[in-house]
Amino acid sequence: MKVSARNLIPGKIKEITMGPVNAEVVVEVAPGIEVVSVITAHSVKSMGLKQGSEVKAMVKASNVMLATD
Repeated sequence: MKVSARNLIPGKIKEITMGPVNAEVVVEVAPGIEVVSVITAHSVKSMGLKQGSEVKAMVKASNVMLATD
């Protein structure tokens, strides 16, 4: 599959919490670093996602803000 997004972060699914409509999918992208995505429960099932699956987190944002103390 080809996509135009440049922000593809590879990782492994650490945890999936299924709800009646949506699911929270935790992806470990590096030791101790996680990205969390909320997708439909249907997508989890149709993509065959499960703990340990290798995925790419695709980030689409027009702005990335930074902050310091």
